[in-house]
Amino acid sequence: MQDSIRFCAILPDYAILEFYEVQLFFMKSTLSLDEILKDEIYCQIVKQLTDNGNQASESRGWELMWLASGCFAPSAVLLKEVNLFLRSRKHQLAADCFARLQRILKNGQRKHPPHQVEVEAIQHMTTQIYHKVYFPDDTSEAFEVDSSTRAKDFCRNIADRLKLQSSEGFSLFVKILDKVISVPEGDFFFDFVRHLTEWIKKTKQREDPPKYTYQIFFMRKLWTNAVPGKDRMADIIFHYHQELPKLIRGYHKCSIDEAVQLAACIYRVRFGDNTAQFENIQLKDFLPSDLVDKLPYAEWKKRITTTHGQSRNLSSEDAKIKFLKIVYQWATFGSAFFEVKQTSDPSFPEQLLIAINKNGVNLIHPKTKDLLITYPFTSISNWSSGNTYFNMTVGDIVRGTRLLCESPL
Repeated sequence: MQDSIRFCAILPDYAILEFYEVQLFFMKSTLSLDEILKDEIYCQIVKQLTDNGNQASESRGWELMWLASGCFAPSAVLLKEVNLFLRSRKHQLAADCFARLQRILKNGQRKHPPHQVEVEAIQHMTTQIYHKVYFPDDTSEAFEVDSSTRAKDFCRNIADRLKLQSSEGFSLFVKILDKVISVPEGDFFFDFVRHLTEWIKKTKQREDPPKYTYQIFFMRKLWTNAVPGKDRMADIIFHYHQELPKLIRGYHKCSIDEAVQLAACIYRVRFGDNTAQFENIQLKDFLPSDLVDKLPYAEWKKRITTTHGQSRNLSSEDAKIKFLKIVYQWATFGSAFFEVKQTSDPSFPEQLLIAINKNGVNLIHPKTKDLLITYPFTSISNWSSGNTYFNMTVGDIVRGTRLLCESPL
């Protein structure tokens, strides 16, 4: 509280403050301020913006008003006055501050201070913030993100732009350093990124932490309702490109005939009817890694070429959907795979492939790809994980089966 009062006391001289000091103030106070102190902040900002002869001080005051109106609202008692003040001002930021405040009232107040991206935006008098979002098919598009944008709203905007049937099952993922983390749909986007950045800084514990940059990805996360052919755009942009690496890594149980069919689809996606590329084909880019050595190179090439030639009227996009319809027949379609080492249950191999999908947690033999056992989610009583391990208990917590796994992932 003392920090907040001290800050309010010097607000009229805000021009002498560096912007990082304002950030420090927000960092210390946004979560803990009670209504009275929030009102005091708005009162002091309004005071600074009233009959202020110092243009630099007034400009800084509007920047702070812009940040505050995107994070928290004043009490109901003061709200009417703040709204009247903002609507009566002719400053270029006044209307935007008013709109931001209405969105905060509608969508809820932020839990974390403004992210550095927001601070830098208003420092450059940019009230529209655009984020590049990357998709699995190696394309990207820029989307506007507001201070009050929640992850679920961001997902809906992306789905609408890409003409997906629904955003259900999709998620935003933030990549920062070597970590890729899903954004909870109810979180404010900038709250999540701010919290994640602070967490990374603390865990790295560097004397001079760098300015962490991040990338935003949009992908299918839940595959429960994913049916090939049902949502063409989702199949073309997301499903095919997310399922392809799992096939190539050899995670599925795939027959030679199925591998040939799938390789022909992959080739058609890349090269269409152009057969010239068969001269330099690299089997590792078209076949599951565990099947490449099952046949001689010439035999694989002959079979794939023949199968490719049987579908001359198939477009690249339709080849993606044909690929998905083949993989969809397998119980491991849409799984998240983990290669692990376990030493807790002698009845299972030490090396395991774990597939997590709509059926539950599936333990798979890494060489034969035979399904050893499936644990429905309802049977798992406890679960814990870290950077290089995860443990789970099946059945009763005291007497149940416990699986301890180490994973390089």
